[in-house]
Amino acid sequence: MSEPVLEASDLSVVHRTPAGDVHALSDASLELHPGELVVLVGPSGAGKTTLLHVLGGIQPPTTGRVRVGDVVLTEAPEKQVDAVRRDDIGYVFQSFGLIGALSAEENVELPMRIRGTEPAERSERVTRLLERVGLADHAKQRPAELSGGQQQRVGIARALAGSPRIVLADEPTGQLDSHTAATMIDLIASIAHEDGVAVLLSTHDPSIMLRADRVLELHDGVLRAGVVPAAVV
Repeated sequence: MSEPVLEASDLSVVHRTPAGDVHALSDASLELHPGELVVLVGPSGAGKTTLLHVLGGIQPPTTGRVRVGDVVLTEAPEKQVDAVRRDDIGYVFQSFGLIGALSAEENVELPMRIRGTEPAERSERVTRLLERVGLADHAKQRPAELSGGQQQRVGIARALAGSPRIVLADEPTGQLDSHTAATMIDLIASIAHEDGVAVLLSTHDPSIMLRADRVLELHDGVLRAGVVPAAVV
């Protein structure tokens, strides 16, 4: 197996409350490798979003270590963490996370503007990405003019805008009907298997486990290897 693009070890997140400590994560460790689709399952409140936020450099852990490439996010200065998030990690949000005032193409273009990508390259890449997610004819439409599935496709295209090595998808099918969700998983799987991107996708839908190269289970902040079911009833 190829070298991991992301390694996390002994991650814990503890929230201090008047009622006592709440352990959102407890000593979680994992690796992500290029070209694999890893599915993270667990009930609501299990800590899936917290884990993705820590891995993506959005939230620091209470203890533990995250390494992306040569950068240890949990030890690096904020400027270096921002650079890794910008250049190496694409994030897909369950709530789509699009900017309502911008068109589909402008939402996809935004990460490249932040990176300082040349206009001609931005335009070419936005066109390619919208074609890939089947939205070439909707480039000028704003999020409110798109269906939920179309908005999530824009979100995926935006996550790919910076050519990331890692994509973290936080329950990306949670607001979609079953048919649209299946199409979305096809797209995300192709990102892993055809583009060689390491994809970690969280879900509470057991049927998505069938598409995984590996399954991880998270319960009450405790992470362990999961088993892909032979069939989903």
